[in-house]
Parts: sequence; C-alpha cells; structure tokens
Amino acid sequence: MNVSAHIEAVYADVCRRNAGETEFHQAVGEVLRSLAPALERHPEYLGTRIAERMCEPERQVIFRVPWVDDQGGVRVNRGFRVEFSSALGPYKGGLRFHPSVDLGIVKFLGFEQIFKNALTGLAIGGGKGGSDFDPKGRSDGEVMRFCQSFMTELHRHLGEHTDVPAGDIGVGGREIGYLFGQYKRITNRFEAGVLTGKGVAWGGSHARTEATGYGAVYFAAEMLATRGQGFEGRRAVVSGSGNVAVYAIEKVRALGGSVVACSDSGGYVVDEAGIDLELLKEIKEVRRARLSAYAEARPSARYSERGSVFDVPCDVALPCATQNELDGQDAGTLVKNGVLAIAEGANMPCTPEAIEVFREADVLFGPGKAANAGGVATSALEMQQNASRELWTFERTEARLAQVMRDVHTHCRATAAAYGGTPDDYVLGANVTGFLRVAEAMTAQGVV
Repeated sequence: MNVSAHIEAVYADVCRRNAGETEFHQAVGEVLRSLAPALERHPEYLGTRIAERMCEPERQVIFRVPWVDDQGGVRVNRGFRVEFSSALGPYKGGLRFHPSVDLGIVKFLGFEQIFKNALTGLAIGGGKGGSDFDPKGRSDGEVMRFCQSFMTELHRHLGEHTDVPAGDIGVGGREIGYLFGQYKRITNRFEAGVLTGKGVAWGGSHARTEATGYGAVYFAAEMLATRGQGFEGRRAVVSGSGNVAVYAIEKVRALGGSVVACSDSGGYVVDEAGIDLELLKEIKEVRRARLSAYAEARPSARYSERGSVFDVPCDVALPCATQNELDGQDAGTLVKNGVLAIAEGANMPCTPEAIEVFREADVLFGPGKAANAGGVATSALEMQQNASRELWTFERTEARLAQVMRDVHTHCRATAAAYGGTPDDYVLGANVTGFLRVAEAMTAQGVV
C-alpha cells in the first residue's frame, strides 16, 4: 500500500465528513502528514485503520444552555463536549467559553489533546468542550447562572474515570468553582477528581494556574539548550495577556530573560524596560481591563492597535493567545529580526505557512501539543492528589511539571531522529510519539 496516498485519502475523507470545520481539517492534516515514517515502519496500523479511528471522536455531545441575565431576560447558548479518545485514560481537556466556539473549534482542540496528553506519559485520554457564551462583561451572577445551566446537562457525561474537564479561554477559577458546585449539588458527591483547575482550598493543585505558561518556557529553554543557549539576557515577546501569557512572562523573567511586549485582542504594548508583571496582573486579573491601561500607567511603555506583537524584534517568541494568530508574514518578520526559537503556548497559534518559514530558516519551533502540555500534565497531577486526598507543595508540583516537560522534549527529539533523521523537527517528533502511544493502546484494546 502506498502510505502517502493512504494518508491523503484519509485526510480527504475527514474533510468530506466534517464539512466546513476548517480548524479541525488543519489540525488533522498537520498530524497525518507527519505519520508516513511511522506507518511505513508499522504497516499493521494501516490494516486496522488506526489513523481513521483516531480522527473520529468516540462521542460528540451538543446541547442547549438556557440562562437568565441580570435584567431577567432569557438567553440561549450552545454547549459542546467532544470525547475524542479514551485509549490511554479518561477523556481530559478544557472547556472554552468564547463567542468563536463551534463544533469545528472544539474538535480541533480535542484532536490536538489526544497527542498532547499522550506526550505527557500520564494516564489521560483526549477531549475538549465549551460554549459560544462570552463571560466578558458579564456579572458574577450571570456567569454563575450560565455555568449552572451548562453543568446541569454536561454532568451526565462526566466522572473521574470517564471525562475530566478543566479550564481554557474564558474559563478560570471562578467558572470552575461554579461548575463544580453545580456538579456536586446534582450528584450529591464531592467527586474532586471530576474537574481540575479547582481552588487550592477545595481540592486544587498548587502551580496549576502557572503550569501552561511555565511549561512553554521550560520547553523553549530545553530547545535553546540543544544549541548551547538559554534565556539569560534574551529578549522575548509573548502574544496574549491572559493566564498562559502572564505566567510565561513570569518564568522567562525567572530564567534571566526580558519580555518586552505582549498583546490582547485590541492591540499590543511594547515596554523596553521589560513588562511590569505586577502591573499586568493588576490590569488583567483584578481590573479585567484592556491592555491599553498598561501603557497609560507605565511611562516606558507604548501601546499600538496597528501591526502585530510579532513585529517587535526578539530572540524568543511565545504565541500564547489563540489559534492561527501567527501567519507566514509574521514568521518572516520574526526570522528577519533574528528570532532563535518559537514555543507555542496556545493551541495551534502558528499557521502552516508560518511553520514552513521557521523550518526553512532553521529556527527552533516547539508545537503546542508539546510546548503547552504543562497545563494538562499538572491537571493530571491534580487528579493524582485528589485520588489520594493529598495536597502537594508548590515546589513539589513545579518540580514534577519541569520533569514532565524535559521528558516531553527528550522523547520528541529522540522520535524525530529515529523516524525523520532530524532531531530538531519537533512537529514530527511530537506527532509520531503521541500517535504511537495511542496506537499501541488502541491495538491492544481491539476494535472499539
């Protein structure tokens, strides 16, 4: 069998059967086209159609979410949960509340989650969920009522051995608290392991808030180390200013680097003195204001609504906002300005054209399913603590996180070398490592 032709046929069938879901098509295409060396070496996976089965979710749930706003008006949103793969453990993946959420977005995120979770080496499968509800500008009461309605339907599909959601864009500690409270009320069980990202006082894990941003920086540091370099004295830019971006900035600073720019949906701020992390946290986590308020409060900063944060010269770029935010033009600008490494803190923030620009320029590139695996890894560590009724210290949890990210990096490089002869090809390394781990489990468990 011609493996390349088989892969293209599988991809064409996925596009036909999931019409209009462009982000899902992109994610599937990027993975499938990396798998030729693995399928040539393991032809048994062709006969059992592992790739085709991996591209089809085990279960997709879509439901209505009615709720009442502060004026007494009835609102209706749509909820999703795509339970993609349970070959390695219970479905695991976040919930995203954002107006852009649709089935295609959730499926792309869930598909990526299969490989990301497999890369951690922890016993977790892949899934994702969310709603087109927008929590921005909503009162605590409105967010609570929405979350309660959302969980009233979703709870029947969850369980610590079945499906364990966490947070994502638009779903932080406040939302997780409301969701867990409603789950507990409906089920009459304090099943702490059914949601992660909880408050530390009631079953959460230290370092979970910081984990995705920290993990992306740890991965970037491992990549730089392969070329005898590090963050000390380096300039970095970070897209976004949410949870992932904030803690990526914090860890870059801790490793001796300086983050000189970050962004939000309105524009970006450049601060040559280095982003003032405490001010950024005040504006984004307490005041929930726009990033322009940072420049107003900081004389060394300037704010721009034009161009891109990736126009700012840097040694390391950490895209931490959303999918497809860094395109080929941005990549060309980064390369022209001498960028050394890119690590994706968000899910699929670089377009295929951008990745090709980085590859041709021999720039280190860490794909999201590897570089941002720290968040879900720490969620799995939270599940371990819940199962044993323990609470680890921040230091112990962060040490485990750092080790997981080192292991992910090591396995990606080793697989890329073994299957492609190019240890720096982290895209191939991440995709093939994740695929082989899931494929082995699926084969052992039969056609299910």
